[in-house]
Amino acid sequence: MKNLSVVLLFLALVCHKDIYANTNDIIWTDTIPTFLTGQFMDDYGIGYTINDTIWLQLPNVKYHILQCDTSAQYLLARNDERNPGDPGLFTRIDYMHLNDMKPFEWGFCLTVYDAKTMEEAKLKSKADRTNPKTGCNGYPFSRMKIRD
Repeated sequence: MKNLSVVLLFLALVCHKDIYANTNDIIWTDTIPTFLTGQFMDDYGIGYTINDTIWLQLPNVKYHILQCDTSAQYLLARNDERNPGDPGLFTRIDYMHLNDMKPFEWGFCLTVYDAKTMEEAKLKSKADRTNPKTGCNGYPFSRMKIRD
């Protein structure tokens, strides 16, 4: 069993993958698309800082990114234990490119934010990207632009 742990750790380092330490399962994450990383502001004036492992909605809401499905365009994350709402639960964040909406380049939807498991967050709901004005559970996608 110890050798298996060493092999898994080696594979994680070689493949540049992350292991989420707060679950019993090993969860491999792909690097999120580069256009999602950086400092942003949504069309409601809320600031964000996003990297491969953390989605921070300022001032104090944090999501730990666990998986990224670039073909289906969503992230799965675990809500931080110190979040003011739904701590420790799982969130699905659907995203999409936006055309002809400058300065907004992309949008996102917290499709599910209170799932008990990652699998539930993955399967519970999906955003409707064909209607970004109502495709987020009846609401618009939050549009994102680079924060000045």
